[in-house]
Amino acid sequence: MTISSTQAIPQTSAIPEHVAIIMDGNGRWATRRHLPRTAGHAKGVQAVRRVVEACGRRGVRYLTLFAFSSENWRRPAEEVSLLMRLFVQALEREVGKLDGQGVRLRVIGDLSPFEPRLRDLIEQAQARTAHNDRLHLSVCANYGGRWDILQATRRMLADNPGLVQTPERIDEATLSRYLSMAWAPEPDLFIRTGGEQRISNYLIWQLAYTELFFTDRYWPDFGAQELEEAFEWYRTRERRFGRTSAQVDAADKR
Repeated sequence: MTISSTQAIPQTSAIPEHVAIIMDGNGRWATRRHLPRTAGHAKGVQAVRRVVEACGRRGVRYLTLFAFSSENWRRPAEEVSLLMRLFVQALEREVGKLDGQGVRLRVIGDLSPFEPRLRDLIEQAQARTAHNDRLHLSVCANYGGRWDILQATRRMLADNPGLVQTPERIDEATLSRYLSMAWAPEPDLFIRTGGEQRISNYLIWQLAYTELFFTDRYWPDFGAQELEEAFEWYRTRERRFGRTSAQVDAADKR
């Protein structure tokens, strides 16, 4: 299990090891073109393909995409239904390509509200790609950061009921191993497209020391060039993790 960045200083490099993205702006991309919002979501699937391929080429080891939040159920029923159909279609069409590219797919979130067909496809896709290690692709679906912390707390207490009487024994390592992405390092770089500048209940535990990059570009227009621009910005960041600049310089010279 990866050690928390608030407990230890992680290794960093010019290319982020873990990139987390909120894929925002599909509907607005379509509206500006006088198209139905659903057309923007369909176009966004192509952007996913471009970014997955670009991350694989650049040596990114973990890519986590926010596809559907626990709050997105509030959207119009027609749009939610379309998103579910797109999810099914993407699993049917893309998993073979992902497997061929050495990508391991995981779907993160509360999957219980999804229809059995979708849950079966998710299970099959995860099993098919489980042997891959080139790029770990996580798709967050019906996911929320607060839900993640709550479910981790509940599972931790279910496995260790004695902690109720001795809460002082609970530390970050104890809780974090129950988070839905406990197997992955914390994100180095967070990207949000579409112009909004908030994290929207996404990986709120894991983003404690992540560099946050916001772009006005809508997700359907995002690709390898835009990803490289985010990487260039990331390389300008001084990742101090609580240290001074002088300490960072001294550590880099060792």
